[in-house]
Amino acid sequence: MRSIYYSLLAFIAMVCLLIPDWALAAGPAAAQLIVVADDRVVQWGFSKFFLHLYNTDPFMFGVWCTIITAGLGVTLGVTTDQIMKRTGIDLTSRKLVEH
Repeated sequence: MRSIYYSLLAFIAMVCLLIPDWALAAGPAAAQLIVVADDRVVQWGFSKFFLHLYNTDPFMFGVWCTIITAGLGVTLGVTTDQIMKRTGIDLTSRKLVEH
């Protein structure tokens, strides 16, 4: 009896979660969405480059964002590791020291 109850509950939850998708899918086809960032104010530098890249090639914009995020993560990790070494905390040792 319990398995029937849980199966019925799961079916009702699935139907409640799928109804909005069915309603949106039944509507008219959406027009292609184009988002253009305003680059008239920015005159030079990395901001101009990234705005132009965002407006012209979203795939390369995503690739560059991923590369820059990974690079910043590595830089932050190395910097933090150097600060820890200068303060005397050894992160390379795996010994557990308990007092």
